[in-house]
Formats: sequence, structure tokens, C-alpha cells
Amino acid sequence: MKTVLAIAMAVALAGLLLAPATDYAYKAGGGEACARCHEIAPQVEAWMESSHREVRCEQCHHSGMLTNMRRVRDHWAGEVPAKPRMKHADVLAMTERCRSCHQQEYAQWRNGPHSVTFESLFLDKKHNSERILMDDCFRCHGMHFEGGIEDLVQPVNTEGPWELKRADLKNTPALPCLSCHSVHRTGQPLKGHVRKAGISWREEIARPSLALFDRRSLAPVALGDLPLPVVYEDERPVKMSPDQRQGLCYQCHAPLAGGQIKSGDDRTPMGVHEGLSCLACHDHHRGTTRTSCATCHPRLSNCGLDVETMDTTFANKESKHNIHWVKCADCHPKGVPPKRVSSSSPRLAP
Repeated sequence: MKTVLAIAMAVALAGLLLAPATDYAYKAGGGEACARCHEIAPQVEAWMESSHREVRCEQCHHSGMLTNMRRVRDHWAGEVPAKPRMKHADVLAMTERCRSCHQQEYAQWRNGPHSVTFESLFLDKKHNSERILMDDCFRCHGMHFEGGIEDLVQPVNTEGPWELKRADLKNTPALPCLSCHSVHRTGQPLKGHVRKAGISWREEIARPSLALFDRRSLAPVALGDLPLPVVYEDERPVKMSPDQRQGLCYQCHAPLAGGQIKSGDDRTPMGVHEGLSCLACHDHHRGTTRTSCATCHPRLSNCGLDVETMDTTFANKESKHNIHWVKCADCHPKGVPPKRVSSSSPRLAP
């Protein structure tokens, strides 16, 4: 009995010593120590080529002693998958860690429509009474949620009343940062403004982290692999801005399969705004358009009109002159007047 007790005590002591040892090895090696012996080596290699390479692993990933003990236990039990994935809880926790470096972006996102909660999305009485909830809702809303729609909402019908089976997600954002960003995506650390040919100061239009998290493959799809749709007005192709960032927007805000403008959740600019990018008017993270009109139409413009007071959906949701699709003929049904050129106005060289 003494021998058995001694062995048990030795095993327990080894377990107690193993936890702080693995925790120290992880933190001392900046996460790279773990990559030498198990399955996250590909993720570490990707991180070392990413724009976040100067950020240590534990600054984004939780690395407490108990967590590391759980990881060791999972290895001993043979419960580690061939390709480890972050759980939904890990993704939500990382969103708060993004805030430590990206405070302005976080504040804009938190005060915009993309920080909408699970409660607001999935307990919307008007929507749920008109369209039955389904698993495909998670393609855009709650991409990282583990489970199907029946694991989140009950009942799944158009009668209701509806409630969340996961009450802990009630006030949780359904679109965290990793819905549209992949922090391990290959790219250079941001160094501020870059001089271009001595003409002007410019910043990158699209950061390399932009990517859509695909729920089906459980992997982010890079921005360059997200195509811009072909949108039609009847049979006429609508002119599309070449801004590749829209490829990300269109994954959720897209026309129906026929590609007809105004169908589905399409908001492709047409008419006087045809060819503009979504992000010419909409703020990147906040989604607002508060200053977009004044940017191109100041009050002291050639037309002399304050467009922000005009009868568009910007000012009146009942207006037939939707700001996305308003045409000159909507305001000039008898014909568009020719441009007036004053003799005193300076003429621009061709």
C-alpha cells in the first residue's frame, strides 16, 4: 500500500509540476514552443508571415495555466483534432483583445449595425413571423456559432413566441471581428502613411486581414478570392466599382440569384451614383453615412442645393427617391435640363 501511495503521490506531483512548466514554456517561447511539438505549427508559421507577427500569441489567445493543463489533458486523452479550430467562446474573447490595439476601429464597430446582438437578430418578431429561421441564417449572422438554428432559437416556426436556448448569448455580438478579418493572413505590419512617387500621401485601400469566415469550411476566405457580382437592371449590366473590398460586403448584401438590382438585400448604386463603391459613402466599421453627402455635395456647390434636405431615403424613408437608385429623371420627369456654363466661369483644360 505504501508503494502504491508513493506512486500516486509522485504522479500527482508530476502533474502539478507539469502545469506551471508547460505554462512557462508557452509564454517564454511566445507560443512558438508549442508549435515544435504539436498541431498548431501551420498556424504559427502563418502568423510569422502575417501583419500581426510582432504581436505575441498570448496577447490574442488565452494562455492561463488551467487552459494549458486542459490542452495537455486533451493530448494525453487523444482528443486533439487533426486541424485545431477556435471555439465560438474563443472568438468572442478575442474580440475584446482586438480592442487593446484597435481602439478606434472597435469603437466604430461597437456603435454600428455590425455589432448587432443575437437577441436583436434572432428574436425579431417581424422577421420571424414573415420568414422561418434556418441554418443558412448563420452564413452571415453568427458564423462561428457551434450548432444549428434549433440549438439557438425555439420554436423554429412563424408563430412564436421565440426565445434563445442559449441565454448567455443574448447580448453577445453576432458578428465579431473574425467574421471579416483573418489575423493570420499574410501581410506586412502597418507602418502608417506611405509616400507614392512624391505626389501624395496614401494609405492602403484594403488591409491584408480582410477575409470572410466561411462557416462550411470553418476557414476564412481571402478578399482576393471573393468575386464582385454582375448586377443587372433588366438586361443592362450595371456599372460596378472596381473596389475589391465590396467583395466582402456582397457576401451578405447581395441580389438574388438572377442578379437583378434591388432584389434580395442588394444596394448596388444606380442612377446618379452608379459606379460608386459601397465604401465611398459607408464608414468602414461603423457603416454610417453621416458625412458622405457633404463630401461630394457641399452647400456651396455648383447647383446651390443642400442635398441633405432633399426628399431621399436619407431624409425620408417613405421617399421614392432611394439614395442608392435615384436617377436624374426622378426629379426631372419632363427631361433633364442641360448644364449651365457661365461665361465668367473658368474653363478646365481637356
